Amino acid sequence: MTGPADKKAPTDKQAPTDKKGPAVKKAPHRSIAVAVLGTREERLKEPQPPLAGRIAAYVLFFLLGIAVSVCGAFVQALWPPVGVLLALAATAATFYAGLRVTGTRLGAALPAAGWFLALLLLMVPRPEGDNVLWTNATSLAWLFVGSILGVICATLPTRTSWFPGVPGPPR
Repeated sequence: MTGPADKKAPTDKQAPTDKKGPAVKKAPHRSIAVAVLGTREERLKEPQPPLAGRIAAYVLFFLLGIAVSVCGAFVQALWPPVGVLLALAATAATFYAGLRVTGTRLGAALPAAGWFLALLLLMVPRPEGDNVLWTNATSLAWLFVGSILGVICATLPTRTSWFPGVPGPPR
């Protein structure tokens, strides 16, 4: 036997129902870039890694920037039209990953510094006259666009204050 006490009154937390079933709230449409990178508010709400983890990540991303530079120098020359795009995609991913993992601008600047340092060493001709990077369109495009990608990633908004590498006050 059911009485009036057994019936539940609708609460604010319950979704209204109709004959077709419970109401489904549709999520707003997000672009591909926002789905992959997140919004600025989502990035600023991410927790800051501890100092020891950030220092280890800085070293790792510096070395990763060197590795991407060396590998990209050969990939962009091996497959001329597609190799440049592949090398630039790896370069951008490394710079942006450094920014997101550490949450600081220094996290994007250190892989860019390692990338550029390795490029400087690869541009120097050997005594035999061999070069790794030539003055052709693909090598110059990789150097120019990769440098721009490093600057873009190092200036994106982060969770830190104005000084690179120093966490900002808690929000």
